This record gives sequence, C-alpha cells and structure tokens, in this order.
Amino acid sequence: MEVIGPDKCVAPLRGSAVTIGAYDGLHIGHRRLLAQLTSLAGERELTSVVVTFDRHPASVVRPGTAPLLLTSLEQKIQLIAECGIDRTLVIPFDHKRAEESAEEFVEEVLVAKLGTRLVVVGEDFHFGHSRRGNVKMLADKGSEFGFEVVGVALSKTSGEPVSSTRIRRLLANGDVEEASTLLGRDYEVSGEVVHGDGRGASLVGFPTANLAIPTGFVVPGEGIYACRYRRPDGTLYSAAVSVGRRPTFYGEDDEVLDPVVEAYIMDFDGDLYGEVGTVSFVARLRAERKFDSIEELAAQMSEDVEQAESVLAGRGERDLLS
Repeated sequence: MEVIGPDKCVAPLRGSAVTIGAYDGLHIGHRRLLAQLTSLAGERELTSVVVTFDRHPASVVRPGTAPLLLTSLEQKIQLIAECGIDRTLVIPFDHKRAEESAEEFVEEVLVAKLGTRLVVVGEDFHFGHSRRGNVKMLADKGSEFGFEVVGVALSKTSGEPVSSTRIRRLLANGDVEEASTLLGRDYEVSGEVVHGDGRGASLVGFPTANLAIPTGFVVPGEGIYACRYRRPDGTLYSAAVSVGRRPTFYGEDDEVLDPVVEAYIMDFDGDLYGEVGTVSFVARLRAERKFDSIEELAAQMSEDVEQAESVLAGRGERDLLS
C-alpha cells in the first residue's frame, strides 16, 4: 500500500474510489466498509483510497473533550493496508484545515488530488467546518464533478451500532472480550518498559515489566487481565497484567495519578528495560483490590497467573497487530 501526504498526491489515471474518516481502531464496521470499497474499486478498475488524518480531528476542534485513541497513526495505517487498500492519503489536521468548508475539501482533495469517481462512507458521515458536510451534500457535489456516492448502513451488534465510542466505553469498563469482538482482534497498548517501585520480585516474588503508555491512548479499566506480551522482535509470551493504582501499597491520599500497567511475563527471565513492549488484552480475571498483607497478595497473584495461563491456553492466539 502506498502512503502519501497531500503534497505528493497525484490523481490515478483511471480515478479513485475513496472513503474518508478518522478510522480510529479500525473496527469490524470500518472493515466491512473498506471491503465494500475495495470490491467496488476492483469492479470499476479504480484505485482504492482511504483519506485519513495525522491526528484525530477532535484533538484540534475540541481538545478538552477529544476522545482517547484506540490506535496510533502507524498502527492504523498497517490495519488499513491489511484490508487490501491501494493508497492511504494522510492529511495533516490543523486549525486551518478545521476551518475549511466541506465544499472546499471536496474540490481540493477529492476532485483535484484524487480524481474521485466513487465515494463510499457511512450513512452518518459528517465532515468539514462545523460538520456541515454529509452524504447528501457529497451526492450533490458528485453530480457536479462526476463521482458517485454510496452511503453504507452502520454495522450493528446486539442492536447497537459498532463504533469507536462504544469500544472505548467497553474498555473503560474492563470488558476487553466484547471490545475485542467489535475490533476483530484483541485490544493492545504499547509502551517503553521502565523501572517501577522494585516490589514485584523482591517482595512479592513476581517480577513485572512496567509499561509507560503514552498519554492520549485508551488503557482498559482497572483490574487483572490475561494477556499476551509481544517484544519488538515479535516474540510472544503469556502474561498476567495488572492495570491499576496498587492499593495494597498506596492509600487514597497518595498521589498516584494514572493507572499503572504491570505485566508478569511467563517463562521469561531477562532484561526488558528500554524496549517497547506490547500488551494484548484477552480476558479480565478480576477487579483490583487491596490486600491486608504481602503474603495474601502473593498468594492471589499466584492464582492469577495460573488462571491467566489456563485462559490463554484455552483461547489460542488471536492475530496481534502492531
């Protein structure tokens, strides 16, 4: 797949079949739409193109309430490529772009840069300044500039639309299994392995890798999880992962601002400091809780590891996407 910016974009000779969106998470609803795009593009001998942005538009338009991200730009691009798309156009989103009208976007991007002959978007799609552009407006511009517009019905499960917002809510509640169903893969986070408090091995007997997750990304709700841990070289390990504020060691008055992601990696003995590890969440085992003693915590951790190992052995390996 070709990945380009606006400055390097030249319209394909036969024209483009295009979709537009943030595509955060690239969930099963997104994938179904992209499958329809690639199918129609193939039938019409058009280049399939995803137009997306270098950041979530909400981070510029309403930074105080912008959603946390499910995927980095790099991960999103890889997921798009795996859907068989020919080209991804990544547009820098800034305040100037936020002020651009939907009509200007159509003429500058769809017509001038992509030679668009077909647009495939969700039926609820909105774009442009104040989100005034929609499927009807696109169809009107299509009549003017010679492209067709297909509005795709939203994918639903359990009567509710599949959406990035719904997945964020599930993850916040710790329901990583349902989130994985909607994503079509296990949800994952990546971060550099950093030094923690040093209690894992010395006090509890379970050395853990502390992952520094970049701000702005969704971290599942507090609890203990069965996970898989992936090293930069692709090696996979089973892991029991704690997400939380370590209430056994810290009281309510202690300043522990963000949940800590700590992974006990099974069948591994080595130094991980400084490398970027990826944790894929398979199942939630239990809620985080405070223990009366280190011994009680260690006993529970032993049970958690056994349960995680059992869950992972029974589940098999989902595809892990970086």
